[in-house]
Amino acid sequence: MVKIKINLITVGALKASFLEAGILEFEKRLKHYCDLNFVEVKAETVPKNSSAKDLAALQALEGEKILEALPERSYVFALDVKGKPMTSTGFAKSLHNLQVRGYSSFSFIIGGATGLSDFVLKKADYRFSLSHMTFTHQMIRLILLEQIYRAFKINNNEPYHL
Repeated sequence: MVKIKINLITVGALKASFLEAGILEFEKRLKHYCDLNFVEVKAETVPKNSSAKDLAALQALEGEKILEALPERSYVFALDVKGKPMTSTGFAKSLHNLQVRGYSSFSFIIGGATGLSDFVLKKADYRFSLSHMTFTHQMIRLILLEQIYRAFKINNNEPYHL
């Protein structure tokens, strides 16, 4: 069976050491199930008193870098506050069904402070939300990795214990 490739494409570098420890833990756990690849694109500086037009321009600059980082033939998930919510079991089932359809590479896009541009959202195969609550883009990395790990455990009928 082909080893699954998971690409986490994020805007900006991880700055919180308390999150880094959790991310390293799930990176270690996921090695048994997939090849995990982290791609950080440079975040644009958001000036004070930015207009909506300024923010859209920053989103576009970050969006171009995101699209350049996307591997070919990868199923693209964009994390979007307006995306469809999904349960953990629903997410696991979606990944399984996509694998059955022949996908072995999945890319997850996490935007930066200004969010994702419309053209990045349109490029995504699926837009989903991890919660109706708002989290920092830094925290979402850890939460998403935990859900990816949980999906592999569900799909392999393995118990999940922390």
